[in-house]
Amino acid sequence: MLIYNAEIHTMDSAGVIKNGWLKIEDRVITGIGEGVPDLIPEDSINAEGGMLLPGFIDAHTHLGIIEDGLDFEGDDCNESTDPFTPQMRAIDGINPFDRCFEEARMRGITAVASSPGSANACGGEICAIKTNGRRIDDMLIKPCGIKFAMGENPKNVYNGREETPVTRMAVTALIREGLYKAKRYVHDMDSYYSDSENYDPPEYDIKCEALMMLLDRKMKAFFHCHRADDICTAMRIAKEFSLDAVIIHGTEGHKIADIIAGEKIPVICGPIICDRCKPEMKGLELRNTSVMHENGVKLAICTDHTVIPIQYLPLSAQAAVKGGLDPEEALKMLTINPAEILGIDEETGSLTVGKDADIQLYRKGENPLDLMTEPALVVISGDICRREV
Repeated sequence: MLIYNAEIHTMDSAGVIKNGWLKIEDRVITGIGEGVPDLIPEDSINAEGGMLLPGFIDAHTHLGIIEDGLDFEGDDCNESTDPFTPQMRAIDGINPFDRCFEEARMRGITAVASSPGSANACGGEICAIKTNGRRIDDMLIKPCGIKFAMGENPKNVYNGREETPVTRMAVTALIREGLYKAKRYVHDMDSYYSDSENYDPPEYDIKCEALMMLLDRKMKAFFHCHRADDICTAMRIAKEFSLDAVIIHGTEGHKIADIIAGEKIPVICGPIICDRCKPEMKGLELRNTSVMHENGVKLAICTDHTVIPIQYLPLSAQAAVKGGLDPEEALKMLTINPAEILGIDEETGSLTVGKDADIQLYRKGENPLDLMTEPALVVISGDICRREV
C-alpha cells in the first residue's frame, strides 16, 4: 500500500512532512519520504493534501473488560474478594467482540491499554492491545505493568465490608507488604539457583511471581491517583522499591506539577470531560494537562473508558487544548507519548520505518480532534479497518 500527497505528522524526529508519501508492506511501514515517489501503483491512495497520523493510543481504559450494555455479567474489571491481587491479568477478562472496539477503530484509535480496576490496592496486570482482532492473544502487544490504586476507591469498597483497607494508611501498607514479600521471594529464589545444595526454593507464590518483573523494572507500576497527596504517596512507594512508575489520572497534578516533573514520573491524564463525581476529584481543572506540560511532565491523555466512551478520546484532547494545551502537543499525547509511557514505542506510536502500520488519514483542512471529524482511512497492523478514500 502506498499513500501519497499527504501532510505527514510522523511524531518522530522527522517532524511534519508537508507533502509526503508512506509505504506499507507486510503489515509494517517500509518507507516514508518527501515529494512524489517515482512509481505510484494503481491501488495507491491519493491523500489529496490530507493529514496522515499514527493511530491514536488510549493509555488507560477498561476496554473489553467492562463490556458495553452489560452489568455484572460483562464486568470483569475488579476481583474485589481480595484487596491485593497482582496475579490477575486483564487479558483473561477482555472480550474482543465488545462493540466498543469497533467504535475505537472508527475514530482512529488503534491501540489501548486495558486495565483491571481500582477497587483493590493492587488490581493486577495491564495489557497493551491493538483494537482490531477476534482473539485477544493475537491483539496483544505486550503486558505493560501492574495496576495499584491509592485513595478513595479501595477505601470505599472494603469499608462497606468492614474489612481492611479502610484508610489510606492500610492501602499503602498492603502495597508495601506485597512488594516486600516479593523482594524476599526473589532473594530466596536467587539463593536457591546459586546454591541449590544448601538452599531450598521458596514455596510457589503466584502473587510474588506476578510482581517479580516489576521489581526488576522489566514492567511498570501504574498508580491510580487523583489527589495530590496520593500522587506523593505513590512516588514514595516507587522510590522505596525503585519502581518504574506511572501515575494514572493525576487529577490534582496541577497542584504539584513541579514535584512530579522533578521525580521524572509520567502521568496519564483523564478523564477530562467529566464531572467531579467523587470527593477525590474535587480538584479537577481543565488546565491540569497544560500546567503539568508547562512544568515538564511527560503526559498522555486517556478516557478511562467506560467512564468516558472511548470514541471521545480526541475530544478529551481538544478539551485539554481549551485548557491551554498546544494542539500539536495534544496530538503527541495521543500517539508517541502514550506509546513511550506504555513501553510499546518500538511497535507503534509514530510513523517510522519498521514500526507497525497503525495509521489514520484525515481529509484536507480537517482537525483530527474535532467532535464532528472522523478519519477517512484507518489501518491497523497493515489491515484496512475503515476506508472512505
